[in-house]
Amino acid sequence: MRRLLTVATSVAFFAALGMAETWTGKLVDASCVDQQKSVKDCSVTSTTTAFLVEVDGKTYKLDDAGNAKAVEALKNRADRSAPDAPAATTDVAAKITGVKEGDIIKVESLEVR
Repeated sequence: MRRLLTVATSVAFFAALGMAETWTGKLVDASCVDQQKSVKDCSVTSTTTAFLVEVDGKTYKLDDAGNAKAVEALKNRADRSAPDAPAATTDVAAKITGVKEGDIIKVESLEVR
């Protein structure tokens, strides 16, 4: 019985990994969108803590772990750390890997571009 449980758990784990998807889109300030009901004027800032990603006109919320990864990625952006780098654009593109559950993405990895 224990062996069957171990095998079933392993299969479920690897099946979940196989369902991961990747999205590339614009990071948006979720709090701003909640207030203004528009993605257009809600670019992320250094104080943003809740994020959406806009992909092909659709928006998806990031889970709590994804929000934390986005905050950290924005702090470590290459264009912010180089002293002679040009100013960052207001639009922040991101590549997100995770699992979509409804309109929320459970983020496994996040990379800002």
